[in-house]
Amino acid sequence: MDVIIVDDHQIVRDGISLLLMRYVDIKVIGEASNGDELLILLKKLEPDIIILDISMPKISGIELTEIVKKKYPHIEIIIFSSHSEGENVLKSLEAGAKGILPKNTIREELVEALRAVYNRKEFISKYIPYSTFTNHIKKNKNRKKGNTKLKKKLSSREIEIMKLIVEGKTNKKIADMLFISQRTVEKHKSNILKKLDIASIVGLVKYAIKNNIIEI
Repeated sequence: MDVIIVDDHQIVRDGISLLLMRYVDIKVIGEASNGDELLILLKKLEPDIIILDISMPKISGIELTEIVKKKYPHIEIIIFSSHSEGENVLKSLEAGAKGILPKNTIREELVEALRAVYNRKEFISKYIPYSTFTNHIKKNKNRKKGNTKLKKKLSSREIEIMKLIVEGKTNKKIADMLFISQRTVEKHKSNILKKLDIASIVGLVKYAIKNNIIEI
C-alpha cells in the first residue's frame, strides 16, 4: 500500500517513515507539513492511505479530511493525533476518516490500522474507548432524537440493543441488563448490522452519530 504522512513536525514524519520502512507491504511515497502541501502532492501522487494529524497550521486535519474525501473519495484517511478526545474523534469520523489513532499508540497498532483501513475496514485504537465519544454525544443537549423513518428499519428491541452497543456496553453487560443470553445479544447485533448494511461496530457508531438516533 502507498502512504502519505501529513504532520507539521518533521521529527514525527521522520519517525513514522522510518518505522514503516521495515514492512514490505507498506511504502511511504510522500510527506507534507500542512494541508496546502498535501493538496499539491495529491495532484501527482495516488496514495491508498493518508496518515494525518489534526492540529496543523492553515487547515486542520478534520477540515482537510473533508476536502480530501470530496475530491478523492477512494483515498482513505487515518487520523493520528495527540488530540484524540471525544469531540475530535466524533468530528473525524463525521468528516470521513477511516481510522483513529492517538500518537502514543504502539508500532504494531499503527501497522494493524494501516492494513485494516487498506482492506476497507474501519479502525479505532483500543486506547480510545467508545465511552470517550459516546459520553460527548450524551452531553450535547442540542442533538435531536432519531429520525422516525430510520428507526423503522429496526425493531424496538434492536434499537434498544443498538444504543447499548454504541454506549460501549459489552455483550455480557447487555445480556445482564436485558435479562437475555449473550448468544441472543450477538444474534441481535448481527441482525442490526445486516439490516443497516454496516460492516462493523465502528460503522454502527458512525451511523448513530450521523442520524442522531441516540436519545439524550
